[in-house]
Amino acid sequence: MRPRQAWRALTRRDLIVSALPWRAMAYLLSGIGVGIVVLVLFLASLAVGAALTLVLIGIALVPAIALGGAPVAALERLRLRLVDGERIRSPHRKPERPGLRAWVEWRFKEPATWRELGYTALLIAVLWPAEALVVVYCLVLPLMMIYTPFGFSEIGEINLLKLWLVDSLPEALLVGVLGVLALTLAVYPLTAVAFGHAMLARLLLAPRGDEQGERLAELTRSRTRLLAAFESERRRIERDLHDGAQQRLVSLTMTLGLARMIRGEEAAELVAQAHEQAKLALAEIRDLIRGIHPRILADRGLPAAVADVADRSPVPVEGSIDCPRLPEAIESVAYFVVCEALANVAKHSGAASVSIDGRIEDGRLVVEVRDDGVGGADAGAGTGLAGLADRVSVVDGRLMLSSPAGGPTLLRVEIPCTTVAA
Repeated sequence: MRPRQAWRALTRRDLIVSALPWRAMAYLLSGIGVGIVVLVLFLASLAVGAALTLVLIGIALVPAIALGGAPVAALERLRLRLVDGERIRSPHRKPERPGLRAWVEWRFKEPATWRELGYTALLIAVLWPAEALVVVYCLVLPLMMIYTPFGFSEIGEINLLKLWLVDSLPEALLVGVLGVLALTLAVYPLTAVAFGHAMLARLLLAPRGDEQGERLAELTRSRTRLLAAFESERRRIERDLHDGAQQRLVSLTMTLGLARMIRGEEAAELVAQAHEQAKLALAEIRDLIRGIHPRILADRGLPAAVADVADRSPVPVEGSIDCPRLPEAIESVAYFVVCEALANVAKHSGAASVSIDGRIEDGRLVVEVRDDGVGGADAGAGTGLAGLADRVSVVDGRLMLSSPAGGPTLLRVEIPCTTVAA
């Protein structure tokens, strides 16, 4: 909610009869509830931390309290939809390295984390108490005034908030009329307070220009890496065609040429050699095509393609992918993730077995590749895993790696997806 938008909304002629005051009221009341809950949790965390500090365990709660603004901010970005139609994206970026420690270190380096903590402190110390007072005087008091004539007829004399002694029926009716007028006019301060809270939340919780610039820079770097990977793949295909299939086809042409020039048993032998060379060239071309986009993936889907590559793995593979047909881009990314993971296991892990588990979970394709090798895999040490992370990011997915020294190693990929008709 921006100031100009808030002013236009507050000066609408139909504000009183519109849905905006009701949404503003829901925003304020839910904010009061959130503020109370967060305050209780904060005080409880401080008490537990102080009690456990004697055994040094409470020190570990300090980072948790500092990061406690993140879930509050995430909830606030959702609540803002009540009064602010413009969606607010999270200002946080993905850590450069996987793992919990890297995530915590990355969050502490981000300015957005400290802005979220500042917003949480304002919420529990200033915002919800002030908004509670506004709700009491703009909503509860007018409702009590409206009830005064009914209460006077039942119990007689009424002392309204110990400020106004109502001891006659005409006076009670006057208070009721004033209550209706006050409740009608309270629409404006209540909505204004809700708008003010929303503008403050947007100021603190929305991405800043420099953070958007960092996100754009990361996307640019990812795109550069993808282009470099595509160029490297193109050169590999060109080299494989030149050094493999092309040379065999040249040899095949020469052999057939010699066979045309001679006769007898020698010609038959040359034709037999040409036949073998043709089969080898065809096999090389098939392998090359399989490396680009395997036919089985297009024809039978991801489960069959993964089963095929698992059968050709030098390390025994257990498990499977259980999912329906998915969009081609998602199947391709998941397939090459499995291929790269199995290749890395065979080259570097020394594992005796590998397990693959793939499933649809909460609207996402989740693929996990786990091995019992020596561990110690580092996504930043080579280009293979970085290239996979870039592939996955293209389809808005996430790649996570857990590989402690001594193993086991777990590669997990999550990709938002929708099924397609068979």
